[in-house]
Amino acid sequence: MANVPGTQIVHQWANDFDRDTCDTYIHNICPENPASVVCEDVRKLKIQSLGEIDVLAFGFPCNDFSQVGEHKGFDGEYGPLYTYGVKALRTYQPKWFLAENVGGIRSANEGNAFHKILNDLKDSGYDIYPNLYKFEQYGIPQARHRVIIIGIRKDLGVEYKIPDFTPYSHKDNSCRTAIENPPIPADATNNELTKQSQVVVERLMHIKPGKNAFNSDLPEHLQLNVKGAKISQIYRRLDPDKPAYTVTGSGGGGTHIYHWSEPRALTNRERARLQTFPDDFYFLGSKEKVRRQIGMAVPCLAAKIIFESVLKSFVGIDYPSIEPNL
Repeated sequence: MANVPGTQIVHQWANDFDRDTCDTYIHNICPENPASVVCEDVRKLKIQSLGEIDVLAFGFPCNDFSQVGEHKGFDGEYGPLYTYGVKALRTYQPKWFLAENVGGIRSANEGNAFHKILNDLKDSGYDIYPNLYKFEQYGIPQARHRVIIIGIRKDLGVEYKIPDFTPYSHKDNSCRTAIENPPIPADATNNELTKQSQVVVERLMHIKPGKNAFNSDLPEHLQLNVKGAKISQIYRRLDPDKPAYTVTGSGGGGTHIYHWSEPRALTNRERARLQTFPDDFYFLGSKEKVRRQIGMAVPCLAAKIIFESVLKSFVGIDYPSIEPNL
């Protein structure tokens, strides 16, 4: 929760197409008002009927902009869905917005996609402030790089500045500290162990912390028969003294993030710790559905830092800032 005197962010409505994600949101954010979460494909959503808002936060699907995959950009199924965020902005003209996507959006469609998205947001009546945030610089225990676009309605005369990461440089953001300090409670939810096959356990026993299946000295019967690119995340074990590598929402064998000392994948609760969710945040759905929800999220503490910097801009509280990098 943002903590800036004289301000408060209160849930008004939300939308997602996945039922488990909606149920998780309702359970944790607005249990007293489940009807305010509309579980529906945004392409069918009646945006005009949702209700007035002062702020819009949205993360349009990143599948077609990600560095992993086919890089379809606007030519993919999901790339054009940002237009529904633009439609909500033009319908309700909130005072400000936050839009989030992967770093790969900058190069999609030879850079034309990002240029068009920025122009469409500007043309909706906003001064925009895009920046590539490297969340590990802000004390988050995970190397996660995301483009965040802040927009402030032009007629308000409020200028936004990118928050400086220097105040967070002293923080111990190692994955060991995030997962073990304090210890995860014995009765924590979403903390079930993944059943690892014997061959996976044996393979992990040969992989040192920070290494993966391709840069480790594996016996021949444990080596992977993979053609083409050798993805560095495959059976990669965490380095306990560094931030984790990026927590993802999906992927096949070898992509679940692996403990530095125990021969196993992390539990969903451990993954949630890397995303800075509090232990009492309960995720609903199957183990794989929960994995997806955690991996698709913006780290809670990173969102808090950015939200608070916007609110400070509105109430005139100065804060350390840096030049944007986009």
